[in-house]
Amino acid sequence: MDWSPYLLDALPFAHGGPLEQATLRAVPEDFRVEEWLGFEPSGEGEHLFLLIRKRNQNTAWVAAQLARVAGVREDAVSYAGLKDRRAVTVQWFSMHLPTRQLPDLAAVWNDDIELLAQTWNARKLRRGAHQGNRFTIMLRDFAGERAAVEARLVRMAQLGVPNYIGPQRFGIDNANLLAGEALLRGPVRRRLNHREGLALSAVRSALFNRVLGERIGEGSWNECRAGDVLMLDGRGSFFRPEPGDALIASRLAALEVHPTGPLYGRGGSAVGDDVQVLEQAVAAGADGLVEALERAGVEAQRRALRLRVTGFEWTWPADDALELRFGLAAGAFATSVLRELAILRGSDAGSLPVE
Repeated sequence: MDWSPYLLDALPFAHGGPLEQATLRAVPEDFRVEEWLGFEPSGEGEHLFLLIRKRNQNTAWVAAQLARVAGVREDAVSYAGLKDRRAVTVQWFSMHLPTRQLPDLAAVWNDDIELLAQTWNARKLRRGAHQGNRFTIMLRDFAGERAAVEARLVRMAQLGVPNYIGPQRFGIDNANLLAGEALLRGPVRRRLNHREGLALSAVRSALFNRVLGERIGEGSWNECRAGDVLMLDGRGSFFRPEPGDALIASRLAALEVHPTGPLYGRGGSAVGDDVQVLEQAVAAGADGLVEALERAGVEAQRRALRLRVTGFEWTWPADDALELRFGLAAGAFATSVLRELAILRGSDAGSLPVE
């Protein structure tokens, strides 16, 4: 299948396209991420919660080191979301310790991995359990006209940005996407390992991005079309608005609710009318992959088409340096914000935190 029309390079922008080029992550400190859970650990229970600051280290590797040094199985250590390697990130890990005896983790800590706090909780930290992430990003060699850049930032804060799924979901040279297609074209398999699950997710993500691109192209990515279902901001639940509900337009304008797009799978479509026609057209153009996702037993879901950027702030530390500070809900991609502003330079410019 030709995936080129589904890739981010081919998909439209909502606010007029990038204004300039910029260098992303000249050093890890240019990209800072702080996870917020949205709840307080109870201080009791048999799951040790560790708040860790890491620099230039990926999440899965740190989790493996914690398990090795503590002498527990790797599946006894968990985390809410993956954070990127080339960055300085603060996030929680949990470790199941039924005896509640604190392990000696001194061998884990170094200049790049630092323990900030620890406590106990009654339940393990599950994937997606956090509320979101707070980003501080430095863009260097930024030559855009300051007035135009700030006008764009104000617009993005007021109207939101397209909730595209970022390029890191698809892997280096789209390896995850190609692996997902190959898996779907083979014999049906009900039990998948972690890597195979990521591959199927990449296929669904590319199809979602294509639907979002179609909605941007017709100007309805931030509007309620006939047959739409809407999602509450920062929530996974969605609803079909009542016909003639006069409050929907104002709630959309306030970024309280967002239109949604499909993560294709088994279970049928939640939308109708014009939206169903559009989503069926994208599915029909996917060369049988949507039907294959259904046969594979993947459950259909919905994802907001629009992303609200919270606490959006910016400063100019130098004439050619722009620092951005903003929060995103769990599951959102910083690329969705940055791609509306600048073309990013750097060997790993597309590899941003994903969860």
